[in-house]
Amino acid sequence: MASELSGSSYMVYSPRWGSHFLTAPFKYFSQSIKTFGLLLRKKPRLVFVMTPPSFACLPILIYSKLTGSRMVIDAHTGAFLLPVWKKLLFIHRFFSRRAAATLVTNQYLKDLIDSWGAPSLIVPDVPASLAKFGKKDLGPGSHMLFVSSFTPDEPLETFMEAAKRMSDVTFYVSGDLNDCPEEIYRNRPNNVVFTGYLPRAEYGRYVNSCDALICLTTLDHAMQRGAYEAIYSERPVITSDFAVLRDAFPIGAVHVKNDVDDVVRGIEEMRQNKQKYEREAADLCKAKRARWSAVLEQLRSL
Repeated sequence: MASELSGSSYMVYSPRWGSHFLTAPFKYFSQSIKTFGLLLRKKPRLVFVMTPPSFACLPILIYSKLTGSRMVIDAHTGAFLLPVWKKLLFIHRFFSRRAAATLVTNQYLKDLIDSWGAPSLIVPDVPASLAKFGKKDLGPGSHMLFVSSFTPDEPLETFMEAAKRMSDVTFYVSGDLNDCPEEIYRNRPNNVVFTGYLPRAEYGRYVNSCDALICLTTLDHAMQRGAYEAIYSERPVITSDFAVLRDAFPIGAVHVKNDVDDVVRGIEEMRQNKQKYEREAADLCKAKRARWSAVLEQLRSL
């Protein structure tokens, strides 16, 4: 998004502290100091900050108060739906009320922000075409990519059971294997290949080469980044049957319940009507790009 808005993007991270809850306060403190130093060097007039964690807003807010700059919160759905952050919504509310806007992915989350008396804007997805990376030779047969980061909302066990029933399909599972549950990896069926962490170019080649992407979640109101990356690359998707995902992907997608039988049905439906869903994905890509132009103007107006 930064390049679209003629800005720069930075990721501030302190890896030495890891992600354990006992060391998290030290990590957030370290990252806050680094962020504040970066702001003082770059002197931006407008800062986008991503949540979770909601604590990331603190150095931005202090900087904005000192300099008269503005803060925009790019709030991912996990900031509102994951249990650990749901308990801390009062912190997010504090920062959202002091931001120029909080960006969310759907109307449900916008209504929540509005109820706080805070300004909000729906940004359902951002163009992320991977077509430039070309294709990968996966060999003959049917191939599908399960987009994973091994978070608790991914129904991996359900997917694995479905994959066992579809032995003539090769499934690839992305994501850092350090985060993969050992039992899931150990009991994988023969037609499931774990790719490990994929650099963006290699990930793009898988996206462009597979017949479809599979992006499942057990969380209602959660947007699927992997699904919209697929659509922006004109690839069809299989995703969970929630209203927000039906609205986001009305065509070019098969929506499934998070149970084994329905996931199998969805995979088979995609295989049988692959060309139809590919055409729809291309049409939806065009519609999303047109919508993004309008959203981008709203962002620039900030």
